[in-house]
Amino acid sequence: MKSNPVNGLKSGFFSLIAGIVFSGCGSTALVSTPIENIDTVPLKVTELSETESKRWGHADLVSDTIPGMSVDRAYEEVASNLKVREKVLVAVLDSGIDLNHEDLDGVIWNNTDETPGNGKDDDNNGYVDDIHGYNFLGEALHEQLEVARIQRLKLGDAAYQAKAKAVLDSDYVEATSGKERYEQILEAVRRADTAVKEHLGTDSYTAEDVAGIQTTDPVLQQHVGVLSQMFSFDPSIDSLMGQLEDGVSYFTKQVKYHLNVEFDGRTVVGDNPYDLNSRGYGNGNPINRDAEESHGTHVAGIIGAERGNGLGVDGVADQVEIMSVRIVPDGDEYDKDVALGIRYAVDNGARIINASFGKSFSPNKEWVYDAIKYAADNNVLIVHAAGNDGLNLDDPDNPNFPNDQVAAGPEIADNVLTVGSLDETYGSEMVSSFSNYGASNVDIFAPGGSIYSTMPNNEYEFQGGTSMAAPAVSGVAALILSRFPELSAVQVKKIIMQSGLPVKTPVVLAGDTDLSKPFSEVSRTGKIANAYNALILASQVASGNISL
Repeated sequence: MKSNPVNGLKSGFFSLIAGIVFSGCGSTALVSTPIENIDTVPLKVTELSETESKRWGHADLVSDTIPGMSVDRAYEEVASNLKVREKVLVAVLDSGIDLNHEDLDGVIWNNTDETPGNGKDDDNNGYVDDIHGYNFLGEALHEQLEVARIQRLKLGDAAYQAKAKAVLDSDYVEATSGKERYEQILEAVRRADTAVKEHLGTDSYTAEDVAGIQTTDPVLQQHVGVLSQMFSFDPSIDSLMGQLEDGVSYFTKQVKYHLNVEFDGRTVVGDNPYDLNSRGYGNGNPINRDAEESHGTHVAGIIGAERGNGLGVDGVADQVEIMSVRIVPDGDEYDKDVALGIRYAVDNGARIINASFGKSFSPNKEWVYDAIKYAADNNVLIVHAAGNDGLNLDDPDNPNFPNDQVAAGPEIADNVLTVGSLDETYGSEMVSSFSNYGASNVDIFAPGGSIYSTMPNNEYEFQGGTSMAAPAVSGVAALILSRFPELSAVQVKKIIMQSGLPVKTPVVLAGDTDLSKPFSEVSRTGKIANAYNALILASQVASGNISL
């Protein structure tokens, strides 16, 4: 799921500053604390430390009062007593991954049946020089959203095109307006920042410094007013300007590429994306094309960044290999690439496929359904992000593709695990405001808000989204399979779902305090994924003491 920097700014941002800017101014025995006590866990009232912020997804709800997955506890108390039996191959279907990252280079999959750089398909799998995975996008980077492609190519029937056009028109107005507002806000903050630095005679200042400025100059007064209100969003004006710059970039791409009906980002690839038999496209280099293509790298780090090496982050899984399958451009992925990417991962040994992407229109979804069933037939688990629109996926008007059911019918397979996102504060606001939910169509929740992980060029950064929650669960699945490889994909899915921590406390959804439900009603399980419990249950299932 593509991250939206706009979500990083607090609600009410525009309304607060508009006047200034625009005027020119499971089983009880498995749970780490008894079920009946879960909802009495005290809220953490102090801010997270820097260390806690960077690892909160690994924390234990009971001991740390942070709704993490008890990863550290799982290693300390359970995993250390279990024999590692194999490394687990996880395919990351995403944007390109920085294959040379200091915290990932030791876990990147190597296709030993392929000779690097000889231009031949040595292993006869249909893909040339696929040493670390495959790149179905070639050198393409920017792409339209499906609603724009549907209009440009007249895909589907008249009703389908009309529905897409309505979304396109609305989103285009929002994007152009958002771009203009962000540009205006950024310019106002830049002017204010320059003026205040000049007035104070310093290159750095605090909110207190700004509050202490006494002046009769009306222009400087306006600048002080702008900065004073900006400090309510971020204690660092430099950081806030960075967020605004990200917002300008986001909306600019929306207008220039994603929602531009005339743009065609596929020509450089050279295939027909609407012909499943048009093969032989792409190349064997699934690395990120630039530093901004960071999503896949961030996701990969959550799953399997090298543990205990003294570098930036620890992945959830310790015995893992990461296969990079580049199918997600800066825009909506093509159904053809998704389908072939799934099949590639299955055919080349992946036990788990992480799918941190999604869209609301899917013209060739039947290709993807067939691929999902192919993965199920070959015992491969697919972990999918629930999406970042703050919507109830049980409403048929809110599809999030790829999914595992046609229309409102039964699931087509039992190998897909759909994951919603949690924030770091336990209680009523722990469901991320952006996270989709659904008592039928979301399976479980996991840490996804503000997750620290790997970024291109040996960097690290916080990002948030259900895109970050899904790889957390993929990591738990890999942790299980590394100790119990005999378990099936269906068993692993059921283990993760049944072993989660059940929570009944009411939670706010979509950031709307008027929209509240018990946490038990916003997913199929009403649970938080928990690595500690999952390993215990996996051990019991593998030994035959429990049947799922």
